[in-house]
Amino acid sequence: MQDIIRVGPVPTGHLATEQYVRMRDGVHLAADVYLPDGDDDPGDTILIRLPYDKNGKYTFLPLVAEYFMESGYRVVTQDVRGKFRSEGETLLFVNEADDGYDTIEWVTQQSWSNGRVAMWGDSYYGYTQWAAASSQHPALKAISPRVTGTQLGEPVHPANGERTRDVEWGITYLYPMTWFHSQDAYFWEPDPTVRPFSAQVEQVITRIGSRSISYDQWYPRPVHLRRFPTGSPFDARPVPALHTIGWWDNIAPLSWDDVSEIEKRPGWALNHFLRIESMDHESFYLDDADEDRVAERSEAQIRAILPRMLNPTLEFFEVFVRGNGRPEDVPRVAWNLAGTPGMRASTQWPPAGTHSRTLFATADGRLDALRPEAASEATWAHDPADLVPSSVSDAFAFLLEKPDEATIGDHPGVLVFTGDAEGRDLDLVGPVTAQARIRSDGPVMDLFVRLLDVAPDGSALRIARGQIELSDATDEAVVEVDLGQLGYRLRAGHRLRLHVSSSDYPEFIPKPGTGEDPWSAVVTRINHQTITIGGEHGLAVTLSLRDAAA
Repeated sequence: MQDIIRVGPVPTGHLATEQYVRMRDGVHLAADVYLPDGDDDPGDTILIRLPYDKNGKYTFLPLVAEYFMESGYRVVTQDVRGKFRSEGETLLFVNEADDGYDTIEWVTQQSWSNGRVAMWGDSYYGYTQWAAASSQHPALKAISPRVTGTQLGEPVHPANGERTRDVEWGITYLYPMTWFHSQDAYFWEPDPTVRPFSAQVEQVITRIGSRSISYDQWYPRPVHLRRFPTGSPFDARPVPALHTIGWWDNIAPLSWDDVSEIEKRPGWALNHFLRIESMDHESFYLDDADEDRVAERSEAQIRAILPRMLNPTLEFFEVFVRGNGRPEDVPRVAWNLAGTPGMRASTQWPPAGTHSRTLFATADGRLDALRPEAASEATWAHDPADLVPSSVSDAFAFLLEKPDEATIGDHPGVLVFTGDAEGRDLDLVGPVTAQARIRSDGPVMDLFVRLLDVAPDGSALRIARGQIELSDATDEAVVEVDLGQLGYRLRAGHRLRLHVSSSDYPEFIPKPGTGEDPWSAVVTRINHQTITIGGEHGLAVTLSLRDAAA
């Protein structure tokens, strides 16, 4: 195991004044207050609540606050309970609704506040916005959550009688042992060759000298504490929301789950504005120049991306916080068709005018528009000692590396199916699903399906993916795998390809092959997986298409 790196809070910058905000239970949370040009007259406030250090380089919030101040906003950035300079117990997710309400109430009582509050932020500090919305504070006028979800970080729950469920992310158990172990952050890398993974966590706990209550609530006996004490944010009073999703965000499935919940509630649907960009979780973009794909951006590079990150929010707040302009002029859905410039607008997602096309896997490794009449089988080995590697070192920054995944198809644990070169541009717009009959000689089977764009030079970019776990896997089952939503232009001369496998490590926790809990298993066994090709339930992928001229 590598060294454990401890990271504490960064000093408050010269543009901010640090204050301590009292919560209803007497705990004080550290907050930085930014006033434009020191103006303490009443004005609109943007609140940002996060666990990543309000002054840290990772989130560059002093630069974000400076940008918002240029538009006249007061800005409050706050370390959430138990993190960095804030007091209280370090327990992720469950305190954000009440603490969000109390912080908004504190803001409204300040001399520089006019009583109108909005919120902005990514990931966990997108989640804190949904939590605050659930608290229904009347001063919260609009939110702008990006690359997040209301079920962010929640472990996969038991299937409750169903044979399929999601595959657990590796980050699920590592996050409460890094960012949410205690006030400071601790960074360390697990050794992929050492099992059980849970024992490595215990070694880290011993070396740090204290346990993580956030980890202990989830493992080994999960306690699912209530995230929203007064109920789901989508059952609360609707708040205008600019909801941003990245096509390559690894947690986009959580965002789309929230979209589905919102669409069931007319009040929220009326206040929901969707924005979909060709970016990943860390705001690296598909069209970034090569020199901007760096793990640590310079201040100049950060300042250069702020308009792209923040201007949509400022335009949204201008309407819904300041009352300038008409809500009906804000696009209900603004989206980028990856591989093309600019944003498109539609009244719904998917946009009108889409239709489906199904491609079928064949025994000779092709994807074909015609279903093979005869059914056959393809097999592969899931070897816990030789796992299919994840294509990037950081799943949250896929477009930082923008990997060529063609070589992953060379792994013995991957089946490959490739379509014909397209004769013209093909716009993939809407949901993507895969269907197949599968079984294993092991008790539990993971099925990973990746959709790739293969260029004429042979390089392959992953454009969609999905995965499921099948229990009682010795009994065959017909399954459907949700590969998510897609907005992508496949250029003429390019081909579609499917990669099918049973692991993607370390992004997902690999099955040991024995049916035991993969986090605590010591013994592993090779499983042989089988998928049907052709016939009624042969492997197929269903795409949503739109006329490229639309």
